[in-house]
Amino acid sequence: MSKSSNHHDEPGESRIQHARDWSGPDDPGNPRNFPLWKRVYSTFAVSFLAFVTTFAASIYSPGSAEVQREFGVSEEIAVLPLCLYNAGLAAGPIIGAPLSETAGRKVVTLVTPPLFALFTLGAGFSQNAASLIVCRFFAGVFAAPAVGNASATITDYTAGRYRAISMAFYYSIPTFGAMLGPLIGGFAAQGKGWRWTQWTTIFFIVAFYIPTLFTHETYKKAVLRKRAKKLDIEGPPQPHRSPGQSIHYFATNLLFRPINMLLTEPIVTLVCLYNSFLFGLMYTFVVASPWVYEHYYDFGPAAQNLSFLGLILGTAVAPIPLIAIDHFIYQPRWRSYRASNPDDERFPPEYRLYPALFASFALPAFLFAFAWSAEERLHWIVPIVFQFCVNLSSLLIYASANLYMMDSYGPLYGASAASAAMLSRYVLSTVFPLFSLQMFRALGVGWATSLLAFCTLAMAPIPWLFWRCGERLRSKGKFETSN
Repeated sequence: MSKSSNHHDEPGESRIQHARDWSGPDDPGNPRNFPLWKRVYSTFAVSFLAFVTTFAASIYSPGSAEVQREFGVSEEIAVLPLCLYNAGLAAGPIIGAPLSETAGRKVVTLVTPPLFALFTLGAGFSQNAASLIVCRFFAGVFAAPAVGNASATITDYTAGRYRAISMAFYYSIPTFGAMLGPLIGGFAAQGKGWRWTQWTTIFFIVAFYIPTLFTHETYKKAVLRKRAKKLDIEGPPQPHRSPGQSIHYFATNLLFRPINMLLTEPIVTLVCLYNSFLFGLMYTFVVASPWVYEHYYDFGPAAQNLSFLGLILGTAVAPIPLIAIDHFIYQPRWRSYRASNPDDERFPPEYRLYPALFASFALPAFLFAFAWSAEERLHWIVPIVFQFCVNLSSLLIYASANLYMMDSYGPLYGASAASAAMLSRYVLSTVFPLFSLQMFRALGVGWATSLLAFCTLAMAPIPWLFWRCGERLRSKGKFETSN
């Protein structure tokens, strides 16, 4: 009796002759064939682990003034633990992607969060600014794989046509974390001291790490390798690389190709420019929003923390219009296209841009409204409502532009485009907190926010350019696109 016959435990395994690919469209090992409840559970589990990474970034911000006093450093040095954490997020894929490629996504989920928690613990016990900065940087490095891993896991679960639904939550949940961090961090720092911003982060890491223990491996090669070993059959091709070749392979995929696409592909360049600025805008509000309500509305510390509610709610409701637009506009057009082009599996990615087409010009309008309602000291609820609208508009642009880029470059080069986007947005979010508060102090909320509004106004035509010229831009690209 062959060894393989002793291992046919799952339904249909006796018919599997090899594990080079899925056994068919109904292969039970394919994550897209998992029960709906399992896919929904795993989507939220990995998304909330990504939530902790951005929550951990911004929760530190309210404690920076106390760090400045305790360690006797300048304001710029005191904000570096926030900035360098984001720099760590930019560098993190260098660890996460090779680990995911060689061992699977589940291993990344199991290994990196405990290291993230360990360096967060070190940050909380730091006795000087240098130790705090170093620990925060490495906390960011080991937090970052959760972000990329969540996106990849959701893509494993979801066919391209339906990706907008799951990605609407994925894009919103980490942004929600970045907005919730200052609110909780403010109360923690005021009540217990800045170190409690780090202890609170550890509580969140543990709380959202536990649900991921019950998720399943989704990376195709890892699933097939496990099946091949179990059934003693041929598995997926295994490239045999020397250490030098492995370094070259991952450097190409993680650094050289993403940077090349960032510099040479107009779609990647413009999407990364736009979305990175939106990320920087988010961290500008993290740093500057409490100052605005303190100096223009005489808010005390508790009220300053609560001023983030507008930004938080704007993030929380963003999935509603994203899913509604997908259901009532994108899906009917997809069905119509397939009906008239039954032999063509391609569908123009420009149809992903509907949310951004509206929000691109709404965003600068809401920024101007926030700027001058606060400058003129209208009732405090007015600028908070406009901050709600700003964050909602930002997420509509951010989500639809990312989906457009993913659909444009498909599974092969879409991963490199996503790496370029992650690198660029965290680089800008590293830089923005260094000057945001100084800019608001020098110019006042009216002109400081107006300057940001003018920048978003200059970028507003980008989705419309893609809508009109996207097919032409894709046809001239050096990298294979979905069409």
